[in-house]
Order: sequence, then C-alpha cells, then structure tokens
Amino acid sequence: MTAALKAWPAPRETRTRKKPVDWEGIEQTALFKWIDLQYPQESKLIYHVPNGGHRHKVTAGKLKGQGVRAGMPDINVDIARGGYFGLRIEFKSTPPHDAPVSPKQRDALQLLAEQGYLAIVCRGTHDAQEQIRAYMRLPKTEARQ
Repeated sequence: MTAALKAWPAPRETRTRKKPVDWEGIEQTALFKWIDLQYPQESKLIYHVPNGGHRHKVTAGKLKGQGVRAGMPDINVDIARGGYFGLRIEFKSTPPHDAPVSPKQRDALQLLAEQGYLAIVCRGTHDAQEQIRAYMRLPKTEARQ
C-alpha cells in the first residue's frame, strides 16, 4: 500500500471554535451572590426564570407546552413595595456585551406594568443592584382586606 493511499481520506483541518462567553450569565450570577448577602431574608422571593437561551427544538417545545413564555423578564422580585405588586427585571449584560431588548420583551414589560408590577430593563450587575436597592427602600405595599 502506498503512502498516498494510507493518507486517504485527508484529515480535515481542525479549527477549534472559541466558545461564546455568557456575559449575561456571569453578571447575573454576581448579582445573585450580592442579593443573597444584601437581602438574606428576602432572597427567597428574588429568583431567575430561565425563559431564554438556546435549546434543542424538542426541549424548547416541551418547555413551551409547560408554560414558558417568550419575552418574559429574567428576574422576579416577589416583594410588594411602593404600591407595586413586585419588581420584574429584564437583565442584559453591561455594554459592550449587552443585547438589544426584543419587541417581545418590551411587550412583556408593558403587560406587567399594566398589571401593577414595576417592570424595567437593567444593564449589568451594578445597574440591577441600584434598581433593587431603590425598590427595596420603598414602603411596603399594604394589601387590602
């Protein structure tokens, strides 16, 4: 067998693709570490809903059937303050790694605001910390009996 035949088929050029950096995930993790330290009692009522992200079509279909809704905010603060029922945050990473707010996300924020939630966009950990801090300083919303 000749050397030419042994080499057939020619090996593909292997180029390793850099994995994309999940800037939003990194910053959101830092935010939740801060929340756990800053608001240890209330932190049980502050949580992330993983509506976004890239998934296999079958998984995405199952999640949609289970109630995942496109555009819904990333972070829920189920603490009533300042006349609001709660705070909803669409979290984006800090520029230049941020992404635009999609039309579905804008629509969801508007719908939530119409239902009595403070629904906002935060760009990065620092912005979200400032907004959560300001929200938590508001007086408690009193429920009518």
